[in-house]
Amino acid sequence: MSQIQPPALRVETVGPIARITLDRPDALNALTAQLIADLIGALDAVAAQQDVRCLVLTGAGRAFCAGQDLRDPAVAPNGSTPKDLGTIIETGYKPLVLRLRSMPMPTLAAVNGVAAGAGVSLALACDLVVARRGAAFVQAFSAIGLIPDSGATWNLPRLAGRARALGLALLGDKLGAERAEQMGLIWAAVEDATFDDEVTRLSERLAALPTRALVRTRALIDAGLGGTLEQALDAEAAAQRELGFAADYAEGVAAFAQKRAPRFTDR
Repeated sequence: MSQIQPPALRVETVGPIARITLDRPDALNALTAQLIADLIGALDAVAAQQDVRCLVLTGAGRAFCAGQDLRDPAVAPNGSTPKDLGTIIETGYKPLVLRLRSMPMPTLAAVNGVAAGAGVSLALACDLVVARRGAAFVQAFSAIGLIPDSGATWNLPRLAGRARALGLALLGDKLGAERAEQMGLIWAAVEDATFDDEVTRLSERLAALPTRALVRTRALIDAGLGGTLEQALDAEAAAQRELGFAADYAEGVAAFAQKRAPRFTDR
């Protein structure tokens, strides 16, 4: 168990699985500048734990994350004086999303309820997204005169295509979890009654897989989105060379030959 528990955040580690829970249920786990900073700190702490092989990110109560808390002094207009919203992006959301995307273990977003605005971006920054069938995703920015942020303009067209990304961003319609799965926005929509069991099953499965290889796979897929086929082939050769010298490769081959479950240890 983590010894540091910021007021709006719960961090738990059980065996090889760390779980970070946004814990502002009365505010639908909306983000403040302080909560963003605490979340980055929690992610850094989890990344430093060598025994952790999977991270689960979820929310308390009936929401995953309602996005930015508009009452937060960091963003709330002060009378006729506007706020520089670029500052919280540069100092908060950008490092948060990049930290999630670079965690040294696979990450699983367990979307237990509504995800809106930056809450959607937070989920999509994880490697896999599993949502309750009753959950929903909302790009809420156009309703308040803003653009999708926290990586949404990068992720949405890559996951759902330009036409759907524009429809989601411009109209701001609520997207159900089942439809999000059909569009390729998330990995799976799960029945509400079996959601917790599925999150546990998936996190345990990810924790048992070769962590280093999974992290390299994420990096190569992300890089491949903006590169050429030749660049991808070169990057694959370099990664395969590195992994071929690692213990997990030898263990995987030995386990295959001996018809037993592998015991991966690299990170």
